[in-house]
Amino acid sequence: MISKAAVKLIRSLEAKKHRAAEGLFVAEGAKTIRELRTLAEPVAAYYGDDADKASLQQHPQGELALFSTGIFDKIKPVSKLCLMLDGVQDPGNVGTIIRIADWFGIDRIVCSPSTADFLSPKVVQASMGSIARVRIDCCDLIEALDRLPAGYPVYGTLLDGKNIYNERLTREGIIVLGNEGNGISAAVRRRLTNALLIPSYPPGRATADSLNVAVAAAIVCAEFRRI
Repeated sequence: MISKAAVKLIRSLEAKKHRAAEGLFVAEGAKTIRELRTLAEPVAAYYGDDADKASLQQHPQGELALFSTGIFDKIKPVSKLCLMLDGVQDPGNVGTIIRIADWFGIDRIVCSPSTADFLSPKVVQASMGSIARVRIDCCDLIEALDRLPAGYPVYGTLLDGKNIYNERLTREGIIVLGNEGNGISAAVRRRLTNALLIPSYPPGRATADSLNVAVAAAIVCAEFRRI
């Protein structure tokens, strides 16, 4: 039977500060745990009623494990494309974007400090195991962009960008995705080399104000993989 101390520890890991202090994060569900085991064995694992009792999910899945936060150092990106998340705050969106990146063979994501923590239970859950194949780093985006070689392609999705279906895309570069409500920040926007628009259809028709950021990510990644 799972101890009260173990349940207390697991529940504490819902908070970022405790994940950082303990060097641990929570994964739930057989698929996600199986994928993470390709990187390292869990520090602890619980099954059945024990897992459900400690679960952080609304619908427990009967399998829960604790992994070291250091396991992601084993992921060595090879893709020439990279996603950059500028203040994407919804954990479900971040997890879905990780899954999309994995599908399209984009194995590196760079996040701003204001982006939802990729080790939060909701992000890990939404990634459906893809988090085991995508290297994710958090840093100051401006500093990262300013270190790039001159002319390095930096794409961003903007409502005033150019139609993505008419643009000449490259096989390498950074694709920036912005905050759900405010889009890409002004400082990052000034560093874009290409602003892209996913056009609504048909032109001129009254429509939604914008696309969900994860949906936009899927469309943009698909276009880059067509070249």
